[in-house]
Amino acid sequence: MKIKVLNRDFAVCKVEDYKYVDLNDDFIFIGKTNEEKSLVCEEKNLPLNAREIERGWKSMVIEGVLDFSLVGIIAKISQILTNIKVSIFVISTFNTDYILIKKEELKRAIEELERNGYEIAEE
Repeated sequence: MKIKVLNRDFAVCKVEDYKYVDLNDDFIFIGKTNEEKSLVCEEKNLPLNAREIERGWKSMVIEGVLDFSLVGIIAKISQILTNIKVSIFVISTFNTDYILIKKEELKRAIEELERNGYEIAEE
C-alpha cells in the first residue's frame, strides 16, 4: 500500500463557529457535534476564532480511492504505530484516509511503516 506524506504543518482546534474558515483552502476538515465545533487545517490558515489549538501535526494520506468494502486498513496502520508508541489522529473522507502524526514522531512512524511493507512517498 502506498502512503504519501504531505509537506505541510497542520493544527487541530476548536472554533466558536465557521465564519472565519476559508472553505477554499486545500485542506479543511470540519467536525461538529452538539458539544463542539472542531477544525483541522494547515497551521498557516488557522481562523481568527480558533481556540484550544493543538499545533505540530504532519499528515500522511493513503493514496488512491479506497472502496468502502475494504476493512482493516486503519486498524493495521494503527497497530504498527501503537507497537512503537506513536499516537495518531485519523480523518476519513469519501475517497481515502488521512493519518495525522505529531511532527516529532513522523520519522519513526515512516521508518516503521516502511519496515512493515508500506511504500512511503513525499509530496
